[in-house]
Amino acid sequence: MSNWARSALAQLALGETVALVTILAVEGSAPREAGTKMVVWAGGQAGTIGGGNLEHQAAEQARKMLLTSVHFALQDYPLGPLLAQCCGGRVRLLIERLDGTAVDWLTDAARRLDADQPFEVRTRFNPGALTKTVAPVAASNPDSATITLAGAPATTRSARPTLGDVLIEPQDLPRPPVLLFGAGHVGQAVARALEPLPFRLAWYDTRPETAEIAGVTVGAPAELAAAAMGAGPDAYILVMTHDHNLDYALTSAALAGGAFGYLGLIGSDTKRARFLSRLRKDGFHDGTTARVTCPIGLPHLKNKAPEVIAVSVVADLLMRLEAARRERTKDLQLASL
Repeated sequence: MSNWARSALAQLALGETVALVTILAVEGSAPREAGTKMVVWAGGQAGTIGGGNLEHQAAEQARKMLLTSVHFALQDYPLGPLLAQCCGGRVRLLIERLDGTAVDWLTDAARRLDADQPFEVRTRFNPGALTKTVAPVAASNPDSATITLAGAPATTRSARPTLGDVLIEPQDLPRPPVLLFGAGHVGQAVARALEPLPFRLAWYDTRPETAEIAGVTVGAPAELAAAAMGAGPDAYILVMTHDHNLDYALTSAALAGGAFGYLGLIGSDTKRARFLSRLRKDGFHDGTTARVTCPIGLPHLKNKAPEVIAVSVVADLLMRLEAARRERTKDLQLASL
């Protein structure tokens, strides 16, 4: 995943003045959600707010602003005929100038993003300028003049800050870990597919020759089993080694640990039946063995090419992640009632 703060720092280090474009709010259908960021400078940009004419117009407006003394601007974009986009919604953007005075808070934000530490970016709207701070996520906010972005709850009608307001942007969606066991052709394809996505990859194999593959940790079977057993509640486990006995050992270790969020085992219905039978003989009850997903990926994609399997598996993980985040948002909303 791109680190927007680090992208901004890289350009500032080159002597550039940059603009940070943030989707402040959306209404109706839009290509990206509130909180999405893009860094723009005279000769390029990093990140995306959805592409198309919206992104083109926003980048051009940001570059024009960099030629002036303006510190920030709010801009509404209807996603209709004017932008030749048929989404039909409306997007409000915050465009802000970043220069050398932003290095401290950007450095703090970049470090926290790299470390997957939840935090908030707080922006106070002062006359002619913005004050930015980075802080841990607050359990509650005592400031009544606050607009919060947390996965697009605000609409363009409600999220229009005025002088004295504080915009709080929670950056509290850490990347869940994917424990990938196996560095064969399919494992490598899965690792490549995961690389730009909101996951942290921990990749394991037992074969010494796989140590030459960037990102692979080579260990003894017992070490891999310990990693599977110790997986946390947000972890996605993918078992696809070269050895069915090792696959079984890792699957049983993960079930023994029991704290994982998802356990996927590559294989056919026949492999699933054999593994479940063996697991029952080893003392695992049906409620536990039901947590094993095998075959893995999207059921309607039957192509066995490694790259196709990888797309199928990763798409399934993304769907599961999205569902988990929706449930988390729902729980937070209920807790606030």
